[in-house]
Amino acid sequence: MEVDLRHLRAFEVLLRERNLTRAATILGVAQPALSKTLAKLRRYFADPLFVRAGHRMEPTAKALELAGAVHALLDDATMLRARHRPFDPKTSTRTFSFSVVDSGLVRLLPRLLGYLEEHAPGIRLRVTPIEFDELEAALETGRLDFAMGSFRSRSKRIRRQTLWSVGYVSVVRRDHPRLGAKPSLASFAAERHVLVSTAGTGHAHQLVERALERVIPPERIVCRVPTFMAAAYAASRTDAVATLPAGAAEELGDALGLRAFATPTRLPRIEVGQHWHERFHREPGSQWIRAVFAELFAREDDKDVQARSG
Repeated sequence: MEVDLRHLRAFEVLLRERNLTRAATILGVAQPALSKTLAKLRRYFADPLFVRAGHRMEPTAKALELAGAVHALLDDATMLRARHRPFDPKTSTRTFSFSVVDSGLVRLLPRLLGYLEEHAPGIRLRVTPIEFDELEAALETGRLDFAMGSFRSRSKRIRRQTLWSVGYVSVVRRDHPRLGAKPSLASFAAERHVLVSTAGTGHAHQLVERALERVIPPERIVCRVPTFMAAAYAASRTDAVATLPAGAAEELGDALGLRAFATPTRLPRIEVGQHWHERFHREPGSQWIRAVFAELFAREDDKDVQARSG
């Protein structure tokens, strides 16, 4: 019996996930089918490869020994396919998939779509929400070409390029009856708040969420929402306060009739970057789209945006 790339791909996912059910989901196969693939790999390598330890499938010494060679072989296979699929942005009709929180879309899409219209009219984009636990698998398989955001990777095979940093401001509707341009912390905390929660995404916005929770009484947090757009819209139609990335607040202010002010407590700045898998580091199309993002958005911090608009 011989093994093929599909078998080795299953081995790689099992090695990372250490769980048969989760690996089957990532691979898009039924669990019995993955069990049969594992049985073939065990016969071929004459080793159990993975042994049960509670709910986990722990790799044997042989599996760990094979890991580097399997990674290298699958990397080479990816590059071999890329060499036979030339990439020219002017004529390509490729669709690039990436993930980003909605405040990033507000910032990115207008300029990005304008650039593509002029330089790569056939290129299409797909923005895909992704849970942090699925991120590495999505990048490794090519389901995502890259991910935009601020989170720590658990793998040395995920590369990162920092593009900008994000500061936060709070917003209310322009005719808010109580809060002025420079509210005190006490008056700020006494208002009703809509908080954006990114639980499960691994995004560093959670640091901002925790900082706000330290100064706002729990009973004054009246709603938690998964997107910045939802929080901004709620603030525009009620007396609630929303705290948003400064760039998003600037973009949405005129459209929604919002007034921004400095949040009267210290909030962390968030470093935002693009993340991609080592396997696609030299793939021509992936290199091109990452270079476009770097050209358009690198080091465009919120403070720089504010300075230009002031």
